[in-house]
Formats: sequence, C-alpha cells, structure tokens
Amino acid sequence: MRSSRYAVPLLFLALCLFGIWAAKITPAFLLGEMLVRLGRNSILVLSLLIPILAGLGLNFGIVIGAMAGQVAAILAVHWGFSGIGGFAFAMLLATPVGIVFGWLTGSLFNRAKGREMVTGLIAGFFANGIYQLFFLFAIGTIIPFDNPGMVLPQGFGLRNTVDLTPIQYAVDDLIRFRWNMEGTSLRVPIASYVVVGFFCWLTLFFFRTRMGQQFRAMGQDPHVAEIAGIPVERNRLLATILSTVLAAWGQLFFLQNIGTLNTYNSHEQVGMFAIAALLVSGATVSKATVGQAILGTLLFHTLFVVSPLAGKALAGDAQTGEYFRVFVAYAVITMALVLHAWQAVRRARAA
Repeated sequence: MRSSRYAVPLLFLALCLFGIWAAKITPAFLLGEMLVRLGRNSILVLSLLIPILAGLGLNFGIVIGAMAGQVAAILAVHWGFSGIGGFAFAMLLATPVGIVFGWLTGSLFNRAKGREMVTGLIAGFFANGIYQLFFLFAIGTIIPFDNPGMVLPQGFGLRNTVDLTPIQYAVDDLIRFRWNMEGTSLRVPIASYVVVGFFCWLTLFFFRTRMGQQFRAMGQDPHVAEIAGIPVERNRLLATILSTVLAAWGQLFFLQNIGTLNTYNSHEQVGMFAIAALLVSGATVSKATVGQAILGTLLFHTLFVVSPLAGKALAGDAQTGEYFRVFVAYAVITMALVLHAWQAVRRARAA
C-alpha cells in the first residue's frame, strides 16, 4: 500500500525527467518557470485540503471561488486601485463575495451528501453560466459601467481580455530579488513565497485546532461524528466557505502574476488543474496533506512546462505535448475517482 502511494509521483517525476532530457531544457529556464508557477498556483491547490479533511472529497466547486476573485479584480481595476493597496482591496472585496458563494455551494453540498464532487462540478458549470450572463449583458445595461477600456464597443458587456497591469506583480515585486544563473536573470517572487508559506502554516495550524479535529472526525465517519455531538452540517458548510474564500484569494494571486484576465475563460480549468496537481503527489479523495499539495503543484507544473517542448522535440509539434498534459490531468482525476468509488463499495460490503 505504501509503495503504491508513491507510484503516481514517481511516474510523474520520470515523465518530467524524460521530457527535460528530450527537449534539452536548461536548468536556468526550468528553474525560472517553476519559481513563477509554484508561487502563483500553490494557494489554489491548498484550497482543496480543508474539504478533503471534512469528508467532502475533491471540491470541484473551487471554480466558483475563482470567479469571486475575478469579480474582485475587475472591480478593483475599474475603480482605479493599483499596486499592493489595489491587490489588498481586491482580496478584501473577494472575501465577502467568496463567503456568499461558499455558503450557497455548501448549502447545496448538504442537500447532496455523498455526491459532493459531481455536485460541485455541475454547480461550477451553472455558476459559470450566471457569471457569463452577468458580464456579457448586465454590465453596461442593468449595471452602469462607464469604462471604455473594459466594455465592448456596443456599450455593454466586458471585453474578452481585461488589463490587470495596475495590480500586476503587486505581491511578487513587493520584495524585489533577481538571481543570475547561466547568464539569465531570474525573478524570485520572495513575498509570494512568504504568503504561500503563511497559508501552509495556517492550514497546518487549522488541522490541529478543535475545529480541525472535528473535521477529521467527520472525514473518518460522519455518522459517528454526529452521534458524538459534532455539528456535521454546520461544519460542512464552514469547510466549503473556507475553501471557496481561499480559492478566491488563490485566483487573485494567480492573476496578479499573469497581469491579464481572460474574462470568460480564466476560471474554467482552475478546478481540474488544481485537483490534478494535488492528486499527482499521491493524495487521494479522502486524504491529503500540505506537503502533498506543494509537491503536486511542483510536479504537475513541471510537466506543464516540459510537455510542449518535449512534444515539439519528439514529434515536431508543440501541440502534441499540450494534448498529452491535458490527457494526463483528466486521466489522474479519473483514476482517483474510480479508486474512491471502488474503495467505497468495498467498505459498504465489509459493513
């Protein structure tokens, strides 16, 4: 059992090393890419841990939290906020929006016990429809939005791409540091890593609190936890809210590094890629750690960097590598869900 837990991360490591060799990727290029990607994606992956601890499984609904973060980023830039103050304002604004979205999602999960993962996936699609309707038609018609640089030429609906330059690198460049390697100047986002480290510590601290222990008991057996006097439904709601708010903040960290927002698509793959990143570390639907979240982010995004270059080197087409990494992401998630369903059937038969 222990050896099988390491099979997936070792396989991913082997794929990454093979791709690095095939594409002849230099250490400076790879390190530069990973310094950026690890800093901007880790918080999104960390947002998955609390629902897993509470027995909710993989929260595909974090895409709804990502939408909350994007709403906050759009409003912060529209109102003229910039720099670290603008980013802090966006985080502050994303928090109540994330709490409302998390409460709605958690209420839905409480009515779909045992089917939270598929419910979160469908809820994400439904929320995406409302999100697109809001920004395509309500902005500029029902809701006044006087900003020619952000609104489509017809006077309503946001443009496909929103420039987030006012808050770009707001956290990354808070502590400026460059590292020269092989003649290349690498940007090291020290402040972002400090923030990621803080969220890792905060997650570990939460796991050790009384509430965290209640979540752990719920994850092991919700029926026994309820008999023991633990407010299961309230705690499930709280776990979803915490995950959604953390996902909103994580999306803001992602966007401040990118500097542009694809209004209608940036959030769509957030859940899939964050979940795949967690699972490649050997985490499961019912058990995941902070260390696995960071390791999975590192492995998955190394493959993200390597696969297009390896595809171009081996097949003459970078798109081949793109197809491969998307296939791997969905394959990892599928195998995790199949294994979870198989284990649930075995437990039911044993009982």
